[in-house]
Amino acid sequence: MPIVANDTPDKVRLLQRKLYRAAKRNRARRFHALYDKVYRRDVLERAFETVARNGGAAGIDGQTINGIREQGVEAFLSVLEAELREGRYGPLPVRRVAIPKPTGGERMLGIPAVRDRVVQAAVKVVIEPIFESDFLDCSFGFRPRRSARQARERGRMHVQRERRHVVVDADIEGFFDNLDRGILMRLLRERISDRRVLALIDRWLRAGVLVEGTLLHPETGTPQGERGRLLWPRSGRLEWPHPPSGFLSLLLYRIVRRRAVNSLVLLGACCGRVRV
Repeated sequence: MPIVANDTPDKVRLLQRKLYRAAKRNRARRFHALYDKVYRRDVLERAFETVARNGGAAGIDGQTINGIREQGVEAFLSVLEAELREGRYGPLPVRRVAIPKPTGGERMLGIPAVRDRVVQAAVKVVIEPIFESDFLDCSFGFRPRRSARQARERGRMHVQRERRHVVVDADIEGFFDNLDRGILMRLLRERISDRRVLALIDRWLRAGVLVEGTLLHPETGTPQGERGRLLWPRSGRLEWPHPPSGFLSLLLYRIVRRRAVNSLVLLGACCGRVRV
């Protein structure tokens, strides 16, 4: 059991283990009492640590991580806790910027406000163990205690031991721009029945995007970038037909035929056996 500095149990980790075991015991269970755990002070503190460790630019409100530290993290978290508990929390639009791609062209990145990133990270702390229980062993990307290096080693094993010498690397263009929100929310409801948690996620998807001073409300998709790293990371690479790697990867796998996976790697013994 992880122990924190004052020799008391890590209550956040204990919560995650409890949720994971409950979800593992019953794969059809839908969790309904989750929202109050999102605004628990220890969960919010863990979420802020995650956001601060990841760094990142300010959102449209101009608030930075260093600025929050200067003004007081405890006061910042107290405001968030109160807003969430009283139902007053609402996300700000995402600041969208373009960065050049190494291969040419530009990639659009969405940068939410730090306060929104903290709440997103808190939701991730709570619901990740539920979906983690459904992942297969072959899934590596954006999972706790798993890495790209482990995925590479798994691929090497298949090549060396199983004589899979044909590799197909595929990519779906415009994954985040075309993600069907309705399908995603419906699949989230297969495991989560807490309406307040579902409403939070839906509000993030519909918060809007600020582009050069103009507020846009796309009907499909979710912003890439800062928000993507917390709730909607790219599915990464996978070995078909197993679920794609990534947070909520089982959900993305279920809608793969509707362009929910943005990239994948297929390994096969011969060309004729490599297919989707």
